[in-house]
Amino acid sequence: MSTDKRNEAMKSDFLTDIVREDIASGVYCRPIATRFPPEPNGYLHIGSAYAIQVNHSIADRFDGRFNLRFDDTNPLKEDVKYVEAIKQDIEWLGLKPDVYFGSDYSQQIYEAAIKLIRKGKAYVCDLSPEQMTAYRGTLTEPGKDSPYRGRTVEENESLFKQMKNGEFAAASKVLRAKIDMASPNLNLRDPVLYRIIHAEHYRTGNEWCIYPMYDFAHPIQDAIEGITHSLCSAEFKDHRPLYEWVLRELDIPEPPKQREFGRLNISGTVTSKRYLRELVDGGYVDGWDDPRLPTLQGLRRRGVTPEGLRRFLEELGALKNPSTVDSAMLEHFVRQDLKMRSLNAMAVMHPLKVVITNFPADRTEMLVLPNHEGDESLGTRKVPFTRELVIEREDFMEDPIAGFHRLSPGQEVRLKGAYFIRCEEVVKDPLTGKITELHCTYDPLTRSGSGFNARKVKSTVHWVSMSCGIHAELHLYDRLLKETAVLAESGNDWKELLNPASLIRVEKAFLEPSMSNASFHQTYQFIRHGYFYLDNKHAHSGHLVFNRVVPLKDSWKRQNSDMFK
Repeated sequence: MSTDKRNEAMKSDFLTDIVREDIASGVYCRPIATRFPPEPNGYLHIGSAYAIQVNHSIADRFDGRFNLRFDDTNPLKEDVKYVEAIKQDIEWLGLKPDVYFGSDYSQQIYEAAIKLIRKGKAYVCDLSPEQMTAYRGTLTEPGKDSPYRGRTVEENESLFKQMKNGEFAAASKVLRAKIDMASPNLNLRDPVLYRIIHAEHYRTGNEWCIYPMYDFAHPIQDAIEGITHSLCSAEFKDHRPLYEWVLRELDIPEPPKQREFGRLNISGTVTSKRYLRELVDGGYVDGWDDPRLPTLQGLRRRGVTPEGLRRFLEELGALKNPSTVDSAMLEHFVRQDLKMRSLNAMAVMHPLKVVITNFPADRTEMLVLPNHEGDESLGTRKVPFTRELVIEREDFMEDPIAGFHRLSPGQEVRLKGAYFIRCEEVVKDPLTGKITELHCTYDPLTRSGSGFNARKVKSTVHWVSMSCGIHAELHLYDRLLKETAVLAESGNDWKELLNPASLIRVEKAFLEPSMSNASFHQTYQFIRHGYFYLDNKHAHSGHLVFNRVVPLKDSWKRQNSDMFK
């Protein structure tokens, strides 16, 4: 084992401790193996990435295996487009697991059902779904036995084979486990193992018309693949007794163990696949890859890097209980990653024209600015300085308040990477009184890098040449949901719950001309505004669109986080 792997194995959390104890006691005579089993009926989100991280890190920590297995046992909801999207997301995360499909085990799962029938542990039931619910009982009252529970082994096997052969209508019969209708755990009250679905499967076509339920198929699939630890989120804890019952009744040697960890939620957004679908289908967001969504496709389009996301997930470790993490924590780790890799550029969102009256109108001076203030290896770029510039409107105040040190009449500031300028005149629209431009003078002795130190200024502002700059659309993102939003089990009024400022479009920002060559594989720090990424959905050569990944200000502090106390 390498030093890095040895250090990983020395880490301590409750899941690592479980695996370490199993190794020490010789529970398994095979390598540690975990899996991530998505159903291909939607796109992965940050909660999925957390589950992937938990399972993969445990396997990696003990030199084990990590599998990606598609739980594709419901032809009504699944599609190959989701399979391909999930594969792409896993690859984007930097992982290359072995890929399996639950549908490949259809015959083995069917044979397992036959074995349970022959043991008297499963029966075919004709109750309708509504009747089955009524017979199930409640948390305080036991259920009632199905009138079909007493069918003979021979009758059950014959009926089940008829189900397989397509001789019954959809939903007319099911195969149920025979466990205990009085169990305090409702999952053990004769749960359904198989149902009839007459629909074409995206991989197996019409070969099957009966499909296993997840709670039945999952432990069998784990056993087939030699999984040792089936790590899943906490909502499956009450399902664990059924998982163990299936493996025990099928006489699986060295059965895998199901263990649970806390589900991850992010404040201000939605991590429920059902709610995400409501937002997408209702047109409230720009598809599954909307940068406001916590889907991996949305995070990728926003400009989050897999390295930044992984660092965030690693910092969380193994959560014991369901937890809602402040989105500022995610932004912190994304920002820390982008800080080291992003190229600098100047962008003016709300332009105010500045005329340098003592700079020749026909002259363009090329200034050399570093691409990164802290990393010379990232090189330099040339930025044109001309007579007419734009600065941020907020960087000028005609009647400055106390503490305002940016540009004002008679006040001097430095233009980033260029010269000192002084405001000499304010020009206004005669009808509206709105400031339309500033007339300023520059001091040619104050060029950045010249060593000038005869006087100091209190502020530096960014700028863009008006004649050489390019236009771009900037998208500024905030939390998708209002802070007061409460999601309901049904009937969410998304119009009332969505933050109206979750997306602000700046349609005509001025960018320095170097950004005309912006790359889809590069993030940029627009000075004072944040980190930006070229939108891979709407940007094209004639229309640049940049998404703000995160702003520069970091509001998350480790010492203030309950997770790290």
